[in-house]
Amino acid sequence: MLVKLAWRNLWRNKLRTGIMLGAMVFGLMGVVTMMGFISGLYSSMIHNAIMWQTSHIQIQNSRYLNDPDIKSTVVDLPELAQAIAALPGLRGWSARFVADGLVASARSSRGVRINGIDIDAEASVTPLADNISDGEWLSAEGRNPVLVSDNIASRLKLRVGSKVVLTFTDAFGDVSGAAFRVRGLFNTPSSAFDDGNVFVRKADLTALAGINGAHEIAILLDSDSAAMPLAVSLSQQLQQQFDHEMTASGNRVRDWQQVQPMLASIINQQGISNAIMLGIFVVALSFGIVNIMLMSVFERTREFGVLMAVGMQKHRVFLLIMLETAWLGITGAALGLVVSFVLITGLQHTGIPLGVMAEGLGAFGVDTVLYPQVSWFEYLMIFLTVVVASLLAALYPARQILKQRPVDAMVEKH
Repeated sequence: MLVKLAWRNLWRNKLRTGIMLGAMVFGLMGVVTMMGFISGLYSSMIHNAIMWQTSHIQIQNSRYLNDPDIKSTVVDLPELAQAIAALPGLRGWSARFVADGLVASARSSRGVRINGIDIDAEASVTPLADNISDGEWLSAEGRNPVLVSDNIASRLKLRVGSKVVLTFTDAFGDVSGAAFRVRGLFNTPSSAFDDGNVFVRKADLTALAGINGAHEIAILLDSDSAAMPLAVSLSQQLQQQFDHEMTASGNRVRDWQQVQPMLASIINQQGISNAIMLGIFVVALSFGIVNIMLMSVFERTREFGVLMAVGMQKHRVFLLIMLETAWLGITGAALGLVVSFVLITGLQHTGIPLGVMAEGLGAFGVDTVLYPQVSWFEYLMIFLTVVVASLLAALYPARQILKQRPVDAMVEKH
């Protein structure tokens, strides 16, 4: 009976209730959209970093991490390959030979990381082969082909077929280099990655360096969440199998969060930023509900006095006011989240073009079109938070009427 009566009382002043519900709906639309925008932004950064830079797991010689000497290659590479092939959920892996050097054209030069890659293995780990903007992907044919980014090509005045010279310090400490022919131009979501990387065949680079092996093994998995436990498991397995401790003479296995700690901090900050936005909305909502319920309670002071005079217990009057506020919170939260869900679903199909922000965000590896993301858990938490905040906001108006004596309440005029 009280639940039905509370619902009817809520709509006694349709205009006031409608205005409050409208404010809740539009407020929730803004909060959910902003949360989806931030989640989509962070998700884009993490996805692109994994796909283009870190993969899910990396293995390097411990000495190489402390001092990137070209002689500090991965230990026991053939045995490592067997252990990696047995990993569950493996999508692909690639062993890279890396050298810090210089790429020079007839016009200019710049420092880059020269990545010597196995063509087929690299294509299974990074989407580089699918992002060739001009020319073609590396192949076994031809002498010394190289891939450079659109950014580097623009700065060095290069095009497909242009000749460049790559120079670096070889295993003997001498400056080594050779002429390469641009086979293709690539473009990635990260401008920083584009500015600092070129790709050549691994065999060409090792021949110039005078040393075989690999400096970095990149492993791509089916799931982002599986990276950390598999990295720990693989590290323990390698220590037992090859008797290598985590010292300067062995390999080190790291998941993508260890490779790029900034990404791990972004994940932790995402929940905090969402909580702050939701908290600001809830505080503003609470003041609105307090105002609405105070007006409703004071307008009906005589009515409540009559109810208490004819025998209705105060705790039932209190419960009635709380139920009215609960209906207000549930209705507003439900309508707001339904409208927000429709909006987010539409934006997930169309995306949000970043426009003038795209160039600046490209330095962080963010796509030019952003797709907002809001999980079902976040929708549930928003709903519960709004309802609980509504109930808490009703405590003060409900307490005010309970402080009245029935005889005083009946003669009260508002």
